[in-house]
Amino acid sequence: MKFFSAAILLLLLLLGTGMAPMATEARTCESPSHHFRGLCFSKNNCGHVCKTEGFHGGHCRGFRRRCFCTKHCV
Repeated sequence: MKFFSAAILLLLLLLGTGMAPMATEARTCESPSHHFRGLCFSKNNCGHVCKTEGFHGGHCRGFRRRCFCTKHCV
């Protein structure tokens, strides 16, 4: 019974101080890059091209190694 009471107290403490994970987190949207050419092997190169397209960054993915740009969804 002491363990259960301690667990409830800890949960309330975390919720009260804002340390618990937020229920609503920002999602990340991605879109294929329109200006990146060739196979994507470097996350840095992909991210740089995506920033010129108005995105926050980018990464390589898929079997065909394409560059996908990322930004926070609204």
